[in-house]
Amino acid sequence: MARLLVIDDEPNVRYSLEKALRSDIIDVFTAPTAKQGIRVVSDISPDAVLLDVRLPDKSGLDVFVEIQQIDPQLPVIMMTAFSTTDTAIEAMKRGAFDYLTKPVDLKLLRSVVVKALDLRRLTLSPPNIETFQHLDASAGAIVGHSPEMQEVYKAIGRVAETDVNVLILGESGTGKELVARAIHHHSRRSQLPMLAINCAAIPESLLESELFGHERGSFTGAERQRVGKFEQASGGTIFLDEIGDMTGATQAKVLRVLQDQRFERVGGTETVQADSRVIAATNQNLEELAAAGKFRQDLFYRLKVYTISLPALRERLDDLPLLVDYFIQLHKGEVGKRVRTASTETLELLRSYSWPGNVRELQGAIKNALVNATHEVITPECLPASIQKGARLTKELATSSASDNIDIRQLVKRLLEQGDLDIYHKLQIAVDRSVFDLVLRHVQGNQVEAARRLGISRTTLRAKLQAIDKLVGHSGQIHAEVKEDNRDD
Repeated sequence: MARLLVIDDEPNVRYSLEKALRSDIIDVFTAPTAKQGIRVVSDISPDAVLLDVRLPDKSGLDVFVEIQQIDPQLPVIMMTAFSTTDTAIEAMKRGAFDYLTKPVDLKLLRSVVVKALDLRRLTLSPPNIETFQHLDASAGAIVGHSPEMQEVYKAIGRVAETDVNVLILGESGTGKELVARAIHHHSRRSQLPMLAINCAAIPESLLESELFGHERGSFTGAERQRVGKFEQASGGTIFLDEIGDMTGATQAKVLRVLQDQRFERVGGTETVQADSRVIAATNQNLEELAAAGKFRQDLFYRLKVYTISLPALRERLDDLPLLVDYFIQLHKGEVGKRVRTASTETLELLRSYSWPGNVRELQGAIKNALVNATHEVITPECLPASIQKGARLTKELATSSASDNIDIRQLVKRLLEQGDLDIYHKLQIAVDRSVFDLVLRHVQGNQVEAARRLGISRTTLRAKLQAIDKLVGHSGQIHAEVKEDNRDD
């Protein structure tokens, strides 16, 4: 259970906040003075603190400084009856999580407290790189022992202790934020905060304020000065997720931070100095966007000092059994089921699916299957209907032979009617299967000649054949032809 400490000298405020915030997952402690509050921080190690600016025995800013000395990563939310209080602003500059004005809006307060507790949970439970067969499941682990993931682990190890910018590339759901948190956890900045912001989830009009802060009166609704993420993360790390969705004006300001570690708040003239490491991520092709003039080339080159590319789940299916076991262990207690494992038939069906949503989609599928499970083993019937249908269709396309007359238009219509979200991948499987079969038959199974005639590398040809073989179950005509290729190696 998360522990929240409220430090406020007003009995009515302490009572109201305790009543409003206590729940099945949050235990609330209170203290009426600075001295008692600091003692409680030392005694119980709370997960977040609500701190009043004015206390009878010491200023809130002094208390904040002492709390930071005890636990630098403890999120502290300042409360003040005066929206222009300089001490609250100063505390934000020094790393306070947020500050709220009294009387406190309870809905807003609950939202801020939950965010602070989430940050604390992520801070205390950094991503583990887990490659063992038997997992002690904990939320936020990076799971996998495939060659593709081994390369990711090596990349994290190489770059973590440096201060260079990192660009993480990968499809949605591949775990880009987990990799960013692993880099921060293994860096020299790990004792200071890592703050994440999703550039695609925040309206264009608010993103610049979120990143750089704003001055009071700089725009309608700016009733007080706000400290942005770059300022809050000074000394630590800032993670810019989906940076490909950032507007040109904001890109220019981020570029200046990367070059000079300086910026101005929105509506301000004071230059703010910040020392934060930047890790960015996107599921888009930034190189293509830059070439098309949709993303600043100078910013792209600044970001790609070091690039980590995450494989899609369909490219590392060897990790699928390990991931399934991990998600079973992670979620079975949450849904109240005593499930031990997934059946062989279930794993085969999961392997046949193309996973457009990657690991995030797999996690949702296993959680759904746990809810549907009636005994200790997950069977195919427990999986979501969309997964079952998609897996059958993907395997059907993969096992079709070159003699089949593939009507692309009809196939696309069929996929659209079924609501598929990975049409391109399924079409690619069907076309690859037919093309490779025809070409390999023509060259009598010679992979070197087949790759030359196709205009691709032999490594690419083999990778695609292996992906098809995994779906076919090593029983297709392509596999039979390729086995004769040894004499030509």
